[in-house]
Amino acid sequence: MPRPSPEWIAALPKAELHVHHVGSASPRIVAELADRHGDTPVPKDQAAVADYFQFSDFAHFVTVYLSVVDLVRTPDDVRMLTYEIARDMTTQSVRYAELTCTPYTSLVAGVAPEAFCEAIEAARVAAERDFGVVLRWCFDIPGECGIPAADETVRIATVLKPEGLVSFGLGGPEIGVPRPQFKPHFDRARAAGLRCVPHAGETTGPQTVWDALRLLGAERIGHGTSSVQDPELLAYLAEHRIPLEVCPTSNVATGAVPSLDQHPVGRLREAGVVVTINSDDPPMFGTSLNQEYAVAADLLDLEAAGLADLARTAVDVSFADHATKTRVHAEIDAYLAGG
Repeated sequence: MPRPSPEWIAALPKAELHVHHVGSASPRIVAELADRHGDTPVPKDQAAVADYFQFSDFAHFVTVYLSVVDLVRTPDDVRMLTYEIARDMTTQSVRYAELTCTPYTSLVAGVAPEAFCEAIEAARVAAERDFGVVLRWCFDIPGECGIPAADETVRIATVLKPEGLVSFGLGGPEIGVPRPQFKPHFDRARAAGLRCVPHAGETTGPQTVWDALRLLGAERIGHGTSSVQDPELLAYLAEHRIPLEVCPTSNVATGAVPSLDQHPVGRLREAGVVVTINSDDPPMFGTSLNQEYAVAADLLDLEAAGLADLARTAVDVSFADHATKTRVHAEIDAYLAGG
């Protein structure tokens, strides 16, 4: 079956549902931030940053990730980062993205929550005006920071609640960070009208996914690759149409999956589970959403129509408004018909 060319994939209109704010900072953006703030182990040279983004395991990834987080110290850093991420997304024909933001880490760095929200909102409005990409936010708890971080994150999300905020999540390491402790926070977020999208089942087993579903009210699962180990869980996900936000290259880079040819995305789809393809922390993993679609074409044996279906699925299970979904669907259909 012929594979679409990289050029065809690059021009396919897409939505992305699992991509991190700081983790989307390209070497260009990171080098600029490092140059702004000299006291950092992060290189100030763009080429050296690419080498810096080489991880031995998930723990090493977290260390490097947090060193980049430390570069975002002022509201202007937040605004610049967000706007430039949107610029980079347009080169991949991303029309809509739900960007996972962690306001607590900016708070620790000295950026007040009000200033953080104002900065991302200013960038969101400017990005839609200048680039045509629609950004929405998922505010997530950095799980490694515990209950105090969860308390503050849910307060920011429910009290400040910037206009672009659509969902509430939970990121960071899974090992040693049990999901049940965050149930009250997800209850509060849901009561405020936010959708629930925690990470689960990336570096831990299926029980973490069950906890995310039963206790946190997950409507989508970030990663969820270990679900393949539990037939009952697969059946539940399929029956209830709960999507998994799958990030193939990320899963290999962090050691969650041994190699791309052993990635379970094919088995997940065969079990009837709804799957979306995402990039997670793309520059840090040496990938892009375009590359992840190319990976998916190989792993799932897809031609152009199959990749267009993946793009439609991401739009369908997004938290975009009806008008945005209709518009992006039409762009995908027109592109496929013309391609």
